[in-house]
Amino acid sequence: MVIDFKNIHLGSLINQLIKERDLEIDRVCKFMKCTDEELAAILSREFLESNLILKFSILLEYDFFRIYSHHLILYSPPSNMSYNQNTNVSSLPQFKKNLYTKEIINFILELINIGEKTKQQVIDEYKIPKTTLYKWISKYKTEIHKIN
Repeated sequence: MVIDFKNIHLGSLINQLIKERDLEIDRVCKFMKCTDEELAAILSREFLESNLILKFSILLEYDFFRIYSHHLILYSPPSNMSYNQNTNVSSLPQFKKNLYTKEIINFILELINIGEKTKQQVIDEYKIPKTTLYKWISKYKTEIHKIN
């Protein structure tokens, strides 16, 4: 399954993982300290509060925050844009935008492999350097065939 990193419906993704892990609803409700009805309402929502995301991440042993990180990597403007420049230095940790995880690489290569996007579309839309994309294709070409 390919996650649509552009249109994230977190409730349905969490619900899907609960079903895949074959967790009892009673156990989930007990952990989340909610009723069946409240859980159903939470899982129907597209967006969740960070404390709920954290609890589901712990319960399901899956980093749901990383889905949003992938969205930022794929869809936010490059960090060197002039309107993003600020002379004030923050005390918060600084993260590099161009750190591509294995999941992102697989996502991009699968889009190309299934014909949803061309190489040029990937380069243009996601601002991935041409040399980087071609290195991925060369490096992971055996894995691309395993995906299908």
